[in-house]
Amino acid sequence: MLGNTFGRVFQVTTCGESYGWHATAEKSGYGGALFTIVNGVPPGIKLDVAEIQRELDKRRPGQSKLDSPRLETDRVEVVSGWFEGVTTGAPVGLLIRNVDTQDIHIQQYREVKDVIRPAHAEVNFFYRYGEYGDWCGAGRASGRETVGRVAAGAIAKQILAREGIEVLAHVIESHGIKGRSVSEGTMTFEEMKTNYRKNDLNCCDLEAARKMIADLLEVREAGDTAGGEVEIVARGVPAGLGEPVFDKLKATIAHALFSVGAIMSLEFGAGRKTAEALGSEWNDQPFVQGGKVRWRTNHAGGFLGGMTTGEDLLMRAAIKPTPTISKDQDTVDMMTLEAKKLAAITRRDISLLPRWYPVAEAMVAICIVDALFMARGWYGMCKELDPKWQKLTEPRHKGEYTK
Repeated sequence: MLGNTFGRVFQVTTCGESYGWHATAEKSGYGGALFTIVNGVPPGIKLDVAEIQRELDKRRPGQSKLDSPRLETDRVEVVSGWFEGVTTGAPVGLLIRNVDTQDIHIQQYREVKDVIRPAHAEVNFFYRYGEYGDWCGAGRASGRETVGRVAAGAIAKQILAREGIEVLAHVIESHGIKGRSVSEGTMTFEEMKTNYRKNDLNCCDLEAARKMIADLLEVREAGDTAGGEVEIVARGVPAGLGEPVFDKLKATIAHALFSVGAIMSLEFGAGRKTAEALGSEWNDQPFVQGGKVRWRTNHAGGFLGGMTTGEDLLMRAAIKPTPTISKDQDTVDMMTLEAKKLAAITRRDISLLPRWYPVAEAMVAICIVDALFMARGWYGMCKELDPKWQKLTEPRHKGEYTK
């Protein structure tokens, strides 16, 4: 399996499956672990393991009636890359064990392992890896794969905090019930921060959250699931991050978010409403504030030419309903090619939204850290090669990303 590493300088590699298999010389059995290696972490950072755990707890299952009842602890173990509480510059290794791997649930998956779950990615794992693929809990096609991303993102967030950069996400729509959002100008970032994680869905519009949660509980009673939308906001990101052509930061973030399961569409800034606008309506007009260029509006979502403008990065992702539902669906047995009916009894989330947003935060944070490292490395080389370079840039950006 290829494609398990993301990033150029700040690199994240993950491995592990939903249930997994562990083995020693003496014994083996179900219940492996998820492992993450983070390359490019600078030496000398006082890594807060409790903060990594808090980030993991955001996406941990079994915390509310909206989640899968699977009772994983998601306890993180930092096993390399730091010493006496400080990073050494070596790769940071993060281990999270699978602990709720009961025989009854393994048997439930075994009974339907050859039957396609409609809308679930595990069918493509069968096409790629055949009968050798891990069928238990969907293996690496499971949302449990994202645990490693969140652990790595927690390190990225600690690096960004030193730069005054924040990345937050929240639910703005569930099953057609809409809440207010920062990108539409109906909620401030301050209100989003104040109401962050004040309910099980993490919808920062508290009135809309009550309606959404009540609706989702009805959906659960009907044996169904529901989709929705998550907004991601990054504040404090300096201007000029990203490369101008193939490695635009906007493109990198799109790559990162689309690599997470269940996403169906992604919008930046005004998004699809851009198609309805005139240039005179859409163009963000600049002005000077505190010696820096600012923008009176942010229809571009914090990007121009795929690089950052210094304004908030604004993104919205549409998330599909959880594929596993209790209602009968038409399907096919992959081994016999016979028509089947499937009404799944395995554990699942009513909505992926309350556990998807921490993964989105993590992936955006990883992208921004990687872009910062690239920008500072390039800037350092340019300064060495041409002493005039810094003077030329000072009037526009005052070297703001070279603190």
